[in-house]
Amino acid sequence: MISDKLRDEVQKWIDHDPDKKTAAELSKWLTENNETEIARSFNGFLQFGTAGLRGRIGVGPSCMNRAVVSRTAAGIVSFMKANNLSSVVIGRDARHGSDDFATDSAEIFAGAGFKTYVLPRPLPTPVLAYAVNRLQVDVGIMVTASHNPATDNGYKVYIGGQLNGIKYHGSQIISPVDHEISNYITTANLLPNRSKEFDTVGESLIDDYIQSVANLVNAPNNLKIIYTPLHGVGAEIFLKVFSKAKFATPIVVKEQAEPNPDFPTTPFPNPEEAGAIDLCLEYARKLNADLVIANDPDADRCAIAISDGAIGWRMLRGDEVGAILGNYFIKKNKKSNSSIANSLVSSSLLGKIASKNGLAFEETLTGFKWISKIDNLLFGYEEALGYCVDPKVVNDKDGISAAIIIAQLVGELKEKGISLTDYLDKIGEEYGFHLTDQISIRFTELNKIDNLLAKVLNNPPSELSGHILEKSEDLSSLKSMPSLGVRLIYKDQIRVIIRPSGTEPKLKCYIEVVCESKKEAVLLLSQIKSALTKVLI
Repeated sequence: MISDKLRDEVQKWIDHDPDKKTAAELSKWLTENNETEIARSFNGFLQFGTAGLRGRIGVGPSCMNRAVVSRTAAGIVSFMKANNLSSVVIGRDARHGSDDFATDSAEIFAGAGFKTYVLPRPLPTPVLAYAVNRLQVDVGIMVTASHNPATDNGYKVYIGGQLNGIKYHGSQIISPVDHEISNYITTANLLPNRSKEFDTVGESLIDDYIQSVANLVNAPNNLKIIYTPLHGVGAEIFLKVFSKAKFATPIVVKEQAEPNPDFPTTPFPNPEEAGAIDLCLEYARKLNADLVIANDPDADRCAIAISDGAIGWRMLRGDEVGAILGNYFIKKNKKSNSSIANSLVSSSLLGKIASKNGLAFEETLTGFKWISKIDNLLFGYEEALGYCVDPKVVNDKDGISAAIIIAQLVGELKEKGISLTDYLDKIGEEYGFHLTDQISIRFTELNKIDNLLAKVLNNPPSELSGHILEKSEDLSSLKSMPSLGVRLIYKDQIRVIIRPSGTEPKLKCYIEVVCESKKEAVLLLSQIKSALTKVLI
């Protein structure tokens, strides 16, 4: 039975819901005394964290909908006023609800008297990050759930310039800003002023982004590249960038070429998920391609696949692409004052390359919100297919600019008769073969993630495939980078990090092994992954 208190809470929500459809759905549930659906939809306000909002599209305060987004926008208005911020630019992808969420936000920011810009159509997240700096606004909003399933949407927040002594320069918010905004949301005006007096960003800004990415390369080529935007918004800008840079036109996977919020060919539109780029690989085999490139739906991530000898076509791990790009940039910028960075769950290889070549290296917490705060950043990456190759222009991960740099490098290597596999092997011969892999466990009940993590923290496996545990670290106790999770170091240069995902209901386990030979590393990695899987699943 629905309590009187909950019934009053639901009715109040209905009275202030700007969306007649979701309000009607809630009214229907109240009439039917549908306790199950109401309890699920009123299980607390959707949490606002350092990734902003992200969650299932639905009704009530626990889901992504127009009412939740409107209250979030109203909370950000209060935050901006408290910090003397007065301008904002808003972008969106092509997911269900994105247009409405962007329009609601624009009307609320404009209604507060802020200078408000809206990107003219669904566009990649890197274009929004670029616009924050190009327009010199105080805040950026991107309506996107990135690589999440079709059932989800989200709301990312960027800061331009500096705030409270932190140099943001068009990067994602970090603590304590997320907590401040969250507090303002709880006391937000339920019926904020609205205005349609906002500006649509002109095409010239988008053209400038395209030109800035094209300017990163100076050696166009005629590689046969297969490309997929995975039903997202990347194709238009990706193809214009390659055209502007005078590369051969990539071949687009037609089944995934157009934005489609239902993602019909892949339930999880994340290149890391098994099967997500299978269509791309089919094209590559049939057409004897040189390279496969995939963006996630908002094009801030970039996946690369290559034909690897007897193995055939395979997708490179994010750590492999990170090492390739990092080594490429480091060799071109030896002895500069620049810094190189990657997240703590990424491979330890890049730090060794930077150190040997005299560049500063920083290991950060997971997420580009941290990588982008590194001073004098030249290149940064995270193993989840995120790369920042031009931080002065886009201070965030950018799957389009990373793609064109890789395309240039592959072309340069091909002229010399060298493959990306050869390039990686040469790095391995110099620094040791650093191989990584991941175990990702998806949950429907979030408390099970906490329970499994607590189990590993309190009783970590004393050995894995005969390799003895040497050190166990609770990442939440680290002074410099406190974070949920555990880092386990085993004998013979084996590292395991286990932590919850920041964007999906998953527990993620990151494995790294280091060996003198590639063959040894492949075998050891397989053994450790098998042993760890038995412990966790």
